Amino acid sequence: MVDVLIPFPADSLALPAGLDVHVWAGEPTVISGPDMLTSNDTSDIPPRDVLERVEYYVIPYGFSAPATELIERMPKLRAVQTLTAGYEHVLPHLRDGLTLCNARGVHDASTAELAVTLTLATLRDIPAFVRAAPTGEWLQGWYDSLADRTVLIVGYGAIGRAIEARLQPFECDVLKVARTAREGVAGFDSLPELLGRADVVILILPLTDETRGMVDAGFLAKMRDGAVLVNVARGPIVDTDALVAEVSAGRLRAAMDVTEPEPLPPGHPLWTLPGALISPHVGGLSSAFHPRARRLVQSQLTHLAAGEPLANVVVGPGA
Repeated sequence: MVDVLIPFPADSLALPAGLDVHVWAGEPTVISGPDMLTSNDTSDIPPRDVLERVEYYVIPYGFSAPATELIERMPKLRAVQTLTAGYEHVLPHLRDGLTLCNARGVHDASTAELAVTLTLATLRDIPAFVRAAPTGEWLQGWYDSLADRTVLIVGYGAIGRAIEARLQPFECDVLKVARTAREGVAGFDSLPELLGRADVVILILPLTDETRGMVDAGFLAKMRDGAVLVNVARGPIVDTDALVAEVSAGRLRAAMDVTEPEPLPPGHPLWTLPGALISPHVGGLSSAFHPRARRLVQSQLTHLAAGEPLANVVVGPGA
């Protein structure tokens, strides 16, 4: 019998035999929904004797410290599953011998939809129409179209492919960059040249030592005048002060689902700058999340019960 700790109601999954399932949904800041449990406080953390038996742990969706710190209280833990695509927040809590799996595939559709939404809203200046509505100002004029533009996807992986698939019907050209160059995808060393060709730059990079602060004043200076920066990756990838300077000057526009700091505090200039559009880190928060998250956990538990390798391994054997 393998003890597992998951954030879904046990009866929402078709569980294989051989598992002893325990449920913990996380503390109040964890984002929940109709298919995830919600707890009112942290007093319902599984008792010590359960934590000492757990071998597979699905972290409740979010980035809360209590949920990740719980890893350190599970001495028999063999594998950790995130419900986020990024996993940098989990790494400090891992120890030798632990396998870490991420939620590759769970957020592709939802995040890609938001990336395209932010792009279109910024090009057509939808925020200006919203601001004009209370006074009835009629802002008819010429606005930018996505058609005939060049879009550069920086961090071309699974979500990048999903973004490209949704861009194709818009009659735009798509350039792709990843850390490792391959056929049809340039490497990071090509960024200086490609940035000057792009009308829209979409960031969908993982946060690593290499990418932290990567979009700095020099990076932004290489972007063409009037270009749009769309960040659906992680806030610390972008130098916020450098971005504010460019947007304040009117040279660049920005649409950010993630920021540094996060949450973006009231009064921050990005909230009110013309040419800036902020969404509150909702790339994965849509109706697409729950069915895909359940399918992933269902599949992983089936592999686990059968003694088969887990999918989406990012740390440990098979990574």
